[in-house]
Amino acid sequence: MANTEHLSSQPVAKASMLIRKPAADLFEAFVDPDITSKFWFTRASDRLDAGRNVTWYWDHYEVSAEVVPQALDKYRQISWSWPAQGGINTNVVIMLSPRGEQATFMTIEEKGWDAATEKINEILVGQTEGWSFVLAGLKAWLEHGIQLNLVADHNPKAM
Repeated sequence: MANTEHLSSQPVAKASMLIRKPAADLFEAFVDPDITSKFWFTRASDRLDAGRNVTWYWDHYEVSAEVVPQALDKYRQISWSWPAQGGINTNVVIMLSPRGEQATFMTIEEKGWDAATEKINEILVGQTEGWSFVLAGLKAWLEHGIQLNLVADHNPKAM
């Protein structure tokens, strides 16, 4: 029998949701900080665009992250790398799958951690939970115009 111990799968934080808006609207919601600030971060240094690093700020937590865009395809994908929980850079990929003309199934995956990272399970649960909040907030904002403040209200002790 072959030794496959070294062939472990890469840890992934993942969340998905159907949002009843066209893929182009979801794409714009993640690259335009005037929209993104309604459901995720507080502000950004600039619009997310190919070839230009930006900084995203969560002022309520006094935290920021430099984001390095990887791929921006208006109807299919947004990806970037950034410093994530666990002290390393991870890669985030948002996949847009249109469902007719007025709905899109969005999947967010973050990976880049080593399976041997200390507290990897806590990190993955936390990141998956965070991405779920982002998707729920996005859905509420785009479909109903409601700002839920899920990210800010998730950890009020840290504010």
